[in-house]
Amino acid sequence: MNDGTLTLGEEMMIAAIAREVRDEKIAAVGTLSPIPAAACLLASHTTAPGSIILILGDPMWPIDRGTSQLFDLAQRGLMDLFFLSGAQIDRRGNINLHVIGDYHRPKIRLPGGAGSAVLYYTAHRVILFKTSHTRRDFVQQVDFITSPGHTPQLSRSYRPGGPYKVITPLAVMAFNRKEGILELESVHPGVTVEQVLENTGFDLPMPDTVAETAPLSEEQRHVLKTTVRAEIQRVYPAFALRLGAPEKTMDSA
Repeated sequence: MNDGTLTLGEEMMIAAIAREVRDEKIAAVGTLSPIPAAACLLASHTTAPGSIILILGDPMWPIDRGTSQLFDLAQRGLMDLFFLSGAQIDRRGNINLHVIGDYHRPKIRLPGGAGSAVLYYTAHRVILFKTSHTRRDFVQQVDFITSPGHTPQLSRSYRPGGPYKVITPLAVMAFNRKEGILELESVHPGVTVEQVLENTGFDLPMPDTVAETAPLSEEQRHVLKTTVRAEIQRVYPAFALRLGAPEKTMDSA
């Protein structure tokens, strides 16, 4: 993400994620996730007013035991939606947060997955998100499986959750659980299917006609720049500044 205003790709990510928040359900956001956090807050003030939004690091959390309560909620089957990312993501939804290159002689050693593998299994729906979309991000096979997507040899136990969608600045990809692979669902305004394919390192099945991702409505954009901006500042102050201020109208000028 840049240090200026929100990019169109980031705004489209917020729009796409917000639509996945369900009313009367729990959506939780972990660390280093300002875009999912903003999207969940936006949904709670617009399309899903009865949703319960839990954002790690927010002092207004209605829970008091931190990360451990995320695991409790997920393992009890109460967490409907969670968000993960990875240095690499492959066509089967595997994510890599450990190393780039060989594990014993890595080119880059990454911080690891913390509890991502547990939440990937137990949250009902997991959206993977990336703020970039290149062939280095989306690879045929990850160098190391931190958290398995559709990997039968690693997923024989009961698994209520798993990969649901992948959302990037270019597109939305949906996970076909029957086939165990990602498929292209929609491209964002101004993005072509060819651009997505050129920047994805694996074959990407798609429908005959690929939809265009719906943008934010004017009401949603206003709420994002006002109510959400004020709330997300508690956790992500720098990102809050990037949301900008609402545009002046003739009535308010």
